[in-house]
Amino acid sequence: MTEPLLGQMMDIPLNVSMLLRHAARYAGDTEIVSRRIEGDIHRYTYRDCEKRARQLAQALIRLGVQPGERIGTLAWNGYRHLEAYYGTTGFGAVCHTINPRLFPEQIAYIVAHADDRYILFDTTFAPLVAELAPRCPNVKGWIALADAPKESPPDSVPLLYYEPLLAAEDGEFEWPELDERLASYLCYTSGTTGHPKGALYSHRSVVLHAYGASLTGAMGISARDSVLPVVPMFHVNAWGIPHAAPLNGAKLVLPGKDLDGKSLYELMEAERVTFSAGVPTVWMGLLAHVREGGKRFSSLERTVIGGSSCPPAMLRSFEDDYGVRVIHAWGMTELSPLGTLARLNWEQSQRPREEQRRLLEKQGTVIFGVDMKIVDANGAELPRDGVAFGDLYVRGPWVIDRYFATETSALVDGWFPTGDVATIDSEGFLHITDRSKDVVKSGGEWISSSEVENIAVAHPDVAEAACIACPHPKWGERPLLVVVKRPTGDGLTREALRAFYEGKLAKWWIPDDIVFVPELPHTATGKLSKMKLRDMFRDHVWPTKERT
Repeated sequence: MTEPLLGQMMDIPLNVSMLLRHAARYAGDTEIVSRRIEGDIHRYTYRDCEKRARQLAQALIRLGVQPGERIGTLAWNGYRHLEAYYGTTGFGAVCHTINPRLFPEQIAYIVAHADDRYILFDTTFAPLVAELAPRCPNVKGWIALADAPKESPPDSVPLLYYEPLLAAEDGEFEWPELDERLASYLCYTSGTTGHPKGALYSHRSVVLHAYGASLTGAMGISARDSVLPVVPMFHVNAWGIPHAAPLNGAKLVLPGKDLDGKSLYELMEAERVTFSAGVPTVWMGLLAHVREGGKRFSSLERTVIGGSSCPPAMLRSFEDDYGVRVIHAWGMTELSPLGTLARLNWEQSQRPREEQRRLLEKQGTVIFGVDMKIVDANGAELPRDGVAFGDLYVRGPWVIDRYFATETSALVDGWFPTGDVATIDSEGFLHITDRSKDVVKSGGEWISSSEVENIAVAHPDVAEAACIACPHPKWGERPLLVVVKRPTGDGLTREALRAFYEGKLAKWWIPDDIVFVPELPHTATGKLSKMKLRDMFRDHVWPTKERT
């Protein structure tokens, strides 16, 4: 039998350190700008960043950290957090980003489950650290991302300080060549019931994801961009932007802790930001600030909106009112996180504007490397006709196989079940109609809560809306709409908003009742918490008049 003919190219493993090393060598003078928690602006270059990341690697090794051990972070988007991304993974340790917005009990569980050796934290989280430290006895030390203070730290917490640790090292450290299958980052998902679950990424998966995110059919980040990730670095690695930006040599602008509309707008304008990314709730605040102040964007060209469905009204406001192109995206922690982005090909871009918009309001098509399908309750694949909807399954080189510290694969016949309900049309555009746990099942028929919500937020007096399923004595479940009014919407009534739905939805999809509230509950990652809403309204009393 003839031996297979192998290629004769270099076999160089894909390592995360390659991304920052590339930026330091070939975009070394490109700026990284951070708004610090101290309130000032910090500026340095990719070359500076890589040297300090090498110093951090030396410091952690001196502390006894071994390859494969987890180093936690509790930090905002800033230059020191970026150094931690690379200084930990670069020598083989694992960077475990922790969401500080979770309850302390959840964080303590995650730290214990990950078995973190050290945790780096921004000093704004000092009170949280003081509460966590007694609950996390296996953490050897808590490293404040700051200079050492003049006063002595409390004895109750084993504190170290970042800047003195780095100052003791010379940065003369060569990144080792690591097996690309080794672990690099650990991110926990908050989208599940029960305890959070960890997704353990490899060096290979992170570098491939950075390549995929950079494609022109995806985020399209280039060296000409000034990139501001509003999505936190503790939320699925800021959607891969801290890896895609150095891969392309793009200017990186890190916003720190202040994510209100005014703060974001001022930073975007000052740093000539061309590209940004975040969840819909953040953009609501930014648009409100711009709208109320009669302002314009002088440099912003495009933004990725994901995390939860982007309301069509928001997409149209960005594009029609301000000339900013919206890239609607879908993903999840288990996908590192990018799965699809809504970009048009040449033929689609020649269609009438409304046809283009109908496509762009969907979650888009997959990045090369990811495959997807929808299946029925029996696991049979459904047609890609934009009509049939079923459970969404995915696979690819940056899709999870199994959760951290579990032996059982999460896959079904080689595919990962996402928990989303969706359609896929003949052109490959994905439309998420619901999470499987959020869909309303009324009289045996499904109602998409996201479509009900999208119409509501298109009303000029509605700031935010959530549609949930509530038990109904006749239909099993019916949609209840929970609404936050705009300041100008005091006169908006239940009847007027229900009438707004006429002609836009099938009659039986229109919510039987609408409740107005001062605010909606959100998760730690900024998504609407429908779990809390369902609990709040589990005993809701329906109006006596039956639907028709």
